[in-house]
Amino acid sequence: MKLEDCLKIHADSQPDKVAVIYKDESLSYRDLYQRVLAKTNDLLAIGCLQGTAFCFKNTQDIEFLITYFAVHLLGGIAVPLEKEIADDKFNYIQDEYYDFRPSEDVADILYTTGTTGKSKGVMISYEAILADAENLLHGHGYTDETVFVICGPLNHIGSLSKIYPTILAGGTQIILEGFKDFDSFFSALDYPSKKIATFLVPASIRMLLLLAKSKIAGYKDKIDFIETGAAPMPHSDKEKLCELLPNTRLYNTYASTETGIISTYNFNDGICKPGCLGKPLKNSMFFLTEDGHVACKGKTIMSGYALDETKTKQVLHDNTIFTADIGEIDEDGMLHLIGRNDDVINVGGYKISPIEVEDVALSFPMIKDCICISVPSSITGEALKLLFVEETVDTVKTKELARFLDSRLERYKVPQFYEKVGSIKRTFNGKIDRNYYR
Repeated sequence: MKLEDCLKIHADSQPDKVAVIYKDESLSYRDLYQRVLAKTNDLLAIGCLQGTAFCFKNTQDIEFLITYFAVHLLGGIAVPLEKEIADDKFNYIQDEYYDFRPSEDVADILYTTGTTGKSKGVMISYEAILADAENLLHGHGYTDETVFVICGPLNHIGSLSKIYPTILAGGTQIILEGFKDFDSFFSALDYPSKKIATFLVPASIRMLLLLAKSKIAGYKDKIDFIETGAAPMPHSDKEKLCELLPNTRLYNTYASTETGIISTYNFNDGICKPGCLGKPLKNSMFFLTEDGHVACKGKTIMSGYALDETKTKQVLHDNTIFTADIGEIDEDGMLHLIGRNDDVINVGGYKISPIEVEDVALSFPMIKDCICISVPSSITGEALKLLFVEETVDTVKTKELARFLDSRLERYKVPQFYEKVGSIKRTFNGKIDRNYYR
């Protein structure tokens, strides 16, 4: 069974139900499926064939969904690429896949964001897509009444994976061009439904908390659930969001392009466990290796990296994805992340997660954003440096910030150096671009 089969089922059983909205355009399930069928003829004419990779740009609209589903109906492999990708790069990737013929169960090749190195093409099977859909549907409670607001790029797993359970459940999706302005976002939240849901990266949530706190609080009886992920979220931000939205389920999810959707945790449970990512979902499992790295198994994991068997063998063997994430499993069987192997900073023999330092720093008044990086030290080899962004100019005194951190962290985790900067380099989906600072 494919996701497109679910689309057809809804087109037959609830033809007039609104399936997708983009700006002033709205399509019912019947209209969407008919547009997908018509699109298959167009794609056949330009060479989209069974078993072949078909590259197309993310237009971040209804037409993107139509193309995506049509490629699958033809048995092709969908390769969605960045909306603003340069033509030369688009043509290069397209040429790379000219003779590429993976196993017939491969549905998509999704590119990672490349925050820790070169972006890689991840092969996703039809089975993995449906398994991700089931994980999210059961984990977050999607129904046919769910109206999901999509703010992030549809060519990446973070937002594309929300299409899966919405279609599976027969719900409605509202596509935004991104988290560009609050007006579009709040306009989407005003859609006449009490089952509004969305996915927001931590950076977007922080923007709401800083600039629209009272407004988001006005939706406390309207928003069914919010999912976050893709990057660590400061615990202080989680607590603030729980206060503003006491009746909303707030999920922190562990997922990646390679692993699929693995686990989730509703941190608005009255406990709000710091750094918790919950228990494994229906089609997944996780465990820790001897050196503390997170390993994932189940139906959601990737089929491999396209055109790169060497890299595939490094992370995928025994039907298990071995990640670079360092984690812990608590007494309740819930996963907690400490950081990534590449991110850990060694200061005089002490291994420090920059995420922990950043989490505390972000709870300091008037800190808008920050990153903890490594700088050379003649004494300890490496030293910690905190780059931070102020909410308003000259409101943060470095000595006061250092004392604040010293009162909440072990002494060896307190940065030695501080620098005020205008912004922190992030990817388009809100992750800190740590590779940029290395």
